[in-house]
Amino acid sequence: MAQEQFFVKFWGVRGSLPTPGPDTIEFGGNTPCIEIRCGKRILVFDAGSGIRPLGNQLAAENVHSLDMFFTHCHYDHIGGLPFFAPFYRADTQVRVWAGHSSGEWPAQAMFEAFMKPPFFPVPPKIFHAHLGYKDFKPKTTLDLGDGIFIKTAALNHPGGAVGYRVEYEGKSICYVTDTEHVPGYPDEAILELIENADVMIYDATFSDDNFAQYAGFGHSTWQEGARLCEAANVKKYVIFHHMPAMSDANLRTLEVAAKQLFAGSSVAREGTLIAP
Repeated sequence: MAQEQFFVKFWGVRGSLPTPGPDTIEFGGNTPCIEIRCGKRILVFDAGSGIRPLGNQLAAENVHSLDMFFTHCHYDHIGGLPFFAPFYRADTQVRVWAGHSSGEWPAQAMFEAFMKPPFFPVPPKIFHAHLGYKDFKPKTTLDLGDGIFIKTAALNHPGGAVGYRVEYEGKSICYVTDTEHVPGYPDEAILELIENADVMIYDATFSDDNFAQYAGFGHSTWQEGARLCEAANVKKYVIFHHMPAMSDANLRTLEVAAKQLFAGSSVAREGTLIAP
């Protein structure tokens, strides 16, 4: 039997703040959102500003069912929620998964707290789609059916965050953002999550050179991502969550340096599709 399609597509790759403009055209200025397709199943991770163009694409494809996963609920990862076209279709089912807050802020509460005055003019009840909220604790393995398994791990980020490993037909894609490492001490939970992965998308907001001045911000470096990939035998490493100040020229330079450190490196670009 022919292998089903399995790939990740990047719809938002920027951290902290959207950065439209002439200096971010190549890599993109939307905040985090990725799409993973496992055969006919569609998985959406995070709902930064990149989720708006994704939603328009899914509506054009007449998609009626999908799963949405959150790493955490900081604004750059949820700001696009109200603008996701499938939420406004009554014939659509969306299963919403979250596990970053240990039950203190379950998925439904996250939606309702974000979409209410004075922060937003209308509540989630404006959505017409059928939303099913599913909460879990990190380290849980989620069985989505159709041969899709998702392993999870807690990440080191203020307020908590979750890393994901999607496994399908013997291949794996890992999404590990936002997290802060301890220099000289590789994160064992991440190493376990990404071991022998085909693709790892990693929070590379900073570099080793400026990491110390941002201690406590909850983010890592592109060099630490490369070290983790080397230690865990990862095949492809994708640098993600670019700082707002990083221009296309900066990121091109970074990509060259990253490939010298780990040959399987690339820098995430909006619109790029990567298959394991």
